[in-house]
Amino acid sequence: MSELGEMSGMVDQSRGECRYFLTYSGVKLPLNLVTPISEADTRNRNTYMRGYYDTQDRLVAVEKVVYGEIEIEHRYQYHDNGQISWAGVHLVADDELTVIRFDENGTQVSA
Repeated sequence: MSELGEMSGMVDQSRGECRYFLTYSGVKLPLNLVTPISEADTRNRNTYMRGYYDTQDRLVAVEKVVYGEIEIEHRYQYHDNGQISWAGVHLVADDELTVIRFDENGTQVSA
């Protein structure tokens, strides 16, 4: 299975509680979503972030929504110790996927 196929398979399995945000801060993965808004508030926004959280309150998926369309998707998997192990970043318009792997300390080992 290709990594894009692997990421697409993760989408259905990873969706947990959905929360909405105006933006994110920092460059470290997983993204740090900030400025929470309600779902109703998204109707008045051109751009917002949708974050999906698992039962352990870890961010497992992010979608940047621009004018009602998903522009960028992130998917995350974690090591048993809670550190990020895998990140998939999908630029939807270009259908380009970047996969980044991390060791058990959260240090990037591949891109």
